[in-house]
This record gives sequence, structure tokens and C-alpha cells, in this order.
Amino acid sequence: MMDFSPLFGYALDWANLLLRWAHVIVAIAWIGSSFYFVWLDNSLTPPTDPKLKEQGVGGELWAVHGGGFYNPQKYLGAPKQLPAHLHWFYWESYSTWLTGFGLFTVLYLFNAGTFLIDKTVYDWSPLVAVHAALGFLVGFWLIYDLLCRTVGRMPGKDGLLGAMVFGVVVAASWLACQLFAGRAAFLLVGAMMATAMSANVFFWIIPGQRKVVAAMKAGEPVDPVHGQRGKQRSVHNTYFTLPVLFAMLSNHYGWAYSHAHNWLVLVLIMLAGALIRQFFVARHKTEVAGKPAPWGWAAAGVAVLLGVAVWLAPAPSKSAAPTVAAETPQQLTAKAQAIIGQRCVMCHNAQIANKGVRLDSPEAIATRAQAIYQQVVALRAMPLNNATQITEDERATLGRWYQATSAAVPTP
Repeated sequence: MMDFSPLFGYALDWANLLLRWAHVIVAIAWIGSSFYFVWLDNSLTPPTDPKLKEQGVGGELWAVHGGGFYNPQKYLGAPKQLPAHLHWFYWESYSTWLTGFGLFTVLYLFNAGTFLIDKTVYDWSPLVAVHAALGFLVGFWLIYDLLCRTVGRMPGKDGLLGAMVFGVVVAASWLACQLFAGRAAFLLVGAMMATAMSANVFFWIIPGQRKVVAAMKAGEPVDPVHGQRGKQRSVHNTYFTLPVLFAMLSNHYGWAYSHAHNWLVLVLIMLAGALIRQFFVARHKTEVAGKPAPWGWAAAGVAVLLGVAVWLAPAPSKSAAPTVAAETPQQLTAKAQAIIGQRCVMCHNAQIANKGVRLDSPEAIATRAQAIYQQVVALRAMPLNNATQITEDERATLGRWYQATSAAVPTP
């Protein structure tokens, strides 16, 4: 009987590549348009032309780009007459979520036992872990939406709402890191926030805009509440953006998601992203008003990042013992081969060559020495979820082996 498992893995790799590529493309389109409209809203100035005021224009902007001049205008509520062609910004959001969820399904849900679960963190079945992961996506949206429907509709309570949403994110970050592998937990927190962003567009922003258009077509007065609620959700989305981007990129940095207090690492870096985003939002307003840029927000975000960097910095290595200093490249090679044979070969051999990598011979190990050093020592991404329980001493030995053997290679 033929074994089609390698072909299935190959197909999943292609799906991973294409979905990741598409996800990045549509995410650039969504985030780019979102950032542009936040900037535009905060950069508009009252029109000076009486005709524009009479038409209901509340703000305008002159800009030059790509060799041409542009004059975007924003109406107070809605224009008196509905234009024949009206562009809707929603497929950028929907496509980003659909491709992101597809990628999450292919990489994490189809491989829950490998990517979602770290038995040293929480030992449960793949099926339960998958349902719990999906529960994070739905649960965060329901709680967030409830807060917006209640606290968010109270006058002057935007700050309180923001604090409460932040509290929910902190709680979710802690819980995810207690249940899932660190890499998956970081991604899951980003995915739940991204789900809320797209749900804001699907359930509130676009339906509100459709109601405005329908009222105009029917010749009825436009209820400004739709614009107010849509604006609130849009502002939330812009503050979610940088934290979500970090969570999505974090799987490349094992030193972050593998830390003993990884939930706090995640929260602090996401907080730094939100503070830096606040700087840009506030700067748009002060720039129009001719006031100094609010550098305090940016400084606070950078300070948080620097604090995390100092906190996570490895302790200075102690002077090597004489026996270690006397190790020859040959001795280190023998030790490295033994470590790799115990910790890596079970997933990288002739029968199971994950990602097409074999480490079951001295020649294969020597050929991939740099990749081994990068993945195991520098990035600490392998073994995945530390499934084989490699020790810190063993990582250090692999580091000394790579440094010694690479230095011993003659330069052409």
C-alpha cells in the first residue's frame, strides 16, 4: 500500500505558503486603508469655500501624490444627494480574516497535537484544544461587543471602555499562555483581536453605512448614531492593529513566547504597540492644529519595549571552566551529534524528515550546522514547543560547537 502522508504534508506546505502570501497582501490593503482614513479624519480642516459648506462638507484636505493633486472631503452626516458610484471598504477586512483563518486552520488546527499543545503547559486532547482555540475567537468578540453595547454607549466613558477591553485582553493573554503552547498562545491572542476587528466591520460599520444609504434613498433623515457607532469601532480597530501585527510575527521569536512569564511579555509588547499607535493618532491632530507633536506617547511605548528587552536579556555567561575551555572541535562535534541524536533525530530522519530536513548522519549535521544554531540556540524555536526537553546546557553546548567548528573552517 502506498503511503500518501508525505504528499499530504507537501500539499499542506503549499496551502500554508499561498494562504500566508494572500493573507499578507490583503492585510496590507486593509491596514493601509484603515491607517489612511484615521489619518484623513484627524487631518481635515473646515472648508473655506461657501459652496462646500452649503453642500454639507464638514472637512477637507488638499494633498499631492503620484504627480497629481487630491481634494478629499468629508460630509457632516451624509451628502444631500447620493452619488451614482459609491465605493465600499469591506472586502479588504473580510479577505484578511478569511485568509488568516484559513492559514490558522492549515497550520494549527490540522496539526493541533504539534502546534497547539505543549504537554508541559497543559496536557489535553487535540480535539478539545481545537474547540478551546475557536472559543477564544468567539468569546473575545462576545465580551468585547457587550462592553461596547453597554459601557461604550455611556457619554464620556471611552476611557473606561478602553481600560476594560485592555483588562479582557490581559486576562485572555494569561489564560491562553496557561493552556496552549507559547507560540500558539501568542498567535491565538492576535487572532481573537483580529476577529473582533473584522467583526466590527461586518456587524457594525458596514451595516450602519447601509442604513444611512437606505435612508437617503428613501428620502428619510439620516440617524447620526450609525456614524457615531461605526466611528467608535473604527477607532478601536486602529488601536488593535499594532498589537495584532506583533502577535502574528511573534512565532519567529522563541525567546519571547518561550519565556516563563510569556503572557506578560505579550501584554507589554502589545501595550507598547498601542501606545505608539496613539502617538501617531494624536500627532495627526496636533499637526493640523499647529501644536507640538505628543512625543510622550511614543516615548512611553519605546520605554516599555526597552524595559522588556532589558528584562529578557540573557545573563552574562560565566567564565568557562578549564575542562570546557579545553574542548576541541572534535570533542564538541561528538557532543553535538549526541544531543542532536537524542533531541532532534526523532523528527528529522529518513522516515520522518520534517520540512525536508534530515539530521541522522554526521554529514547532514555538518551541512546544516548554521541552521541548527539559528533554530536551536539563537531563536530557540526548536525543538518545537521543546517537545524533546532539550536543556539549557545542551543548547549552550550546541552554541560552542557551532562557534568552534565554524571558526575552524578555513576561509577561501
